[in-house]
Amino acid sequence: MISLLPIRSLNPKRLLWASIAVALVTIALKTLAWYVTDSVGLLSDAMESFVNLASAIFALMMVTIAQRPADEDHPYGHHKAEYFSSGFEGILIVGVAVGIIWAAASRLFEPQPLQELGWGLALSVLSSALNGLLAWVMFSSAKMHRSIALEADAKHLVTDVWTSVGVVVGLIGVVLTGWLWLDAVAAIGVALNILWEGGHLMWRSSQGLMDEALEPDVLREIQKTLDSFDQQTIRFDHVITRRSGQRRFVDLHMHMPSEWTLGRAAGLRSSVEQALMGAVPGLRATIQLLPSDVEAHFDDPRDKNVPFSGL
Repeated sequence: MISLLPIRSLNPKRLLWASIAVALVTIALKTLAWYVTDSVGLLSDAMESFVNLASAIFALMMVTIAQRPADEDHPYGHHKAEYFSSGFEGILIVGVAVGIIWAAASRLFEPQPLQELGWGLALSVLSSALNGLLAWVMFSSAKMHRSIALEADAKHLVTDVWTSVGVVVGLIGVVLTGWLWLDAVAAIGVALNILWEGGHLMWRSSQGLMDEALEPDVLREIQKTLDSFDQQTIRFDHVITRRSGQRRFVDLHMHMPSEWTLGRAAGLRSSVEQALMGAVPGLRATIQLLPSDVEAHFDDPRDKNVPFSGL
């Protein structure tokens, strides 16, 4: 089983292949559950599983592209391809949510009798268990590999689990009260929840495409590393960071005495770069050397050359 394999061996591509396989299984289970019950709630659950399949396939394509090495046209690599996967998945989720609300609206005012609820509930719970297990493994791997595409797919699976929970609660309410309209209410509630999740994924994707700064904990690690080299004759400023898929970048200026030889300055720069890249996995550090009495000025008039002193 997937959960018994070492997490390190489960790279994003393997897990996305697993996600495709699980999506096919859950589509079959949930479609059967809807067929035997005629529940609009279970229909909404099955519709989201089709989105799971499409999302996993697209995410696999983007992760494959992101792993391509840098070339002449893309000297910084292809890592940002993962953000397209996250944004695409968010768009699909929003589309499914709108479709679910549309399908449930008619049932809200014209409820239909439900059949074979026991089988429907069992099939829905089984598919949710599969999605939940895969999502747990994917979250662990996404954090390890810093893959936003894998994280987005895992979040979508968790959303699918909550969708199933909402549908099951609605169907149990129908059984206990006899109020058939609870089925439609559950479907609409689920749709609103996944609508929010889809919007969140789209927002995260847009922030990644606009070169968002690194996470606060990573910035603190960079500051800590620079502090270990900071001394009276050396200082750092103009520290700029950004993310690009699994890769992280930091650019900064290192000021040192002008009488130092080029060899000594280059040796210290190499030590700082190695320390930064060792402290932060996936980091690419670029350091510009400057004499202590020289400041670099940029086009932005708001740039006051404030030394890097914490984040």
